Amino acid sequence: MEINFVNPEYLWLLFSLPILVFIHFTTLKSTKRRAFKFANFEAIERITGGELLSKNLFLLVTRVCILLLFILAISGVSFTYQGLGSNYDFVIVIDNSNSMIVDDFTPSRLQAAKTAAINFLDQISPDNKVGIVAFSSTAYSQSELTDDKFKVGQVIRNIELSSTGGTDIGEALVTGANLLMGSENAKAIILITDGQSNVGLPVADAIEYINLRQVTVYTIGIGTEEGADFYGAQLVLDETTLKNIALSTSGEYYRAEDEVQLQDAYSRIANSMERKITQRLDLWFTIIALFLLIFEWTLINTKYRTIP
Repeated sequence: MEINFVNPEYLWLLFSLPILVFIHFTTLKSTKRRAFKFANFEAIERITGGELLSKNLFLLVTRVCILLLFILAISGVSFTYQGLGSNYDFVIVIDNSNSMIVDDFTPSRLQAAKTAAINFLDQISPDNKVGIVAFSSTAYSQSELTDDKFKVGQVIRNIELSSTGGTDIGEALVTGANLLMGSENAKAIILITDGQSNVGLPVADAIEYINLRQVTVYTIGIGTEEGADFYGAQLVLDETTLKNIALSTSGEYYRAEDEVQLQDAYSRIANSMERKITQRLDLWFTIIALFLLIFEWTLINTKYRTIP
């Protein structure tokens, strides 16, 4: 955590604190001298409402706090910490083509992808909105942007394997970008797939469309390096395309060969959203100082009244 000041030159006023303490005790001595000249000590105690020769330390501490808070306020004090940014909205784009039934993940690639996506919801800020797209040869919006993580989790659980073949990554990306169009926050797509785009919109066109809308894409490739057998056909992950998508949109590419790496990919994406968050304190310090000022005024007109 870092403490910062917009106007650090006003910190020199902190040297006025010991001056305030000096003035307090000097004034106290003067008050005592006047008190001893006052004949009616019972009347003095009745007026002051307390000990005759009290040092009024509570009043001193209150005044020191008031002055300190005002000095920090005009100095523009703030603190900066590393935290998850709440200014991102996400669309998770999940490949549900029939190849995602392959069981090299437990119990299948699709189920592992869904579980990891649901866990991701717990790693981001409650203020982050999330939308869902499922795709195979066609992309379908499953959920509009919402901060209702429970609802999004239910939508993810209900994604089923598509009966159609083919993988249209281009349309999936465009559909995800369209869900983000109404967002005023930074926009990010998380694309998870096990194949290569072989139908529909060219990926290059989708990248151009996404960049015009300032959307960052994080890609996750599911599958082992040697590929997997799917009814006699060898499924091979097109890492080149996935890396290009991520690189072209200022995102990152992650390779997931098992459930642990898949979860780790989502965690790293969530952590990449960390940013320096600055919290201004000057307004709060001013409000507290004003409250203490009123409190001090009440004290000096009641309990700590001085001898006239």
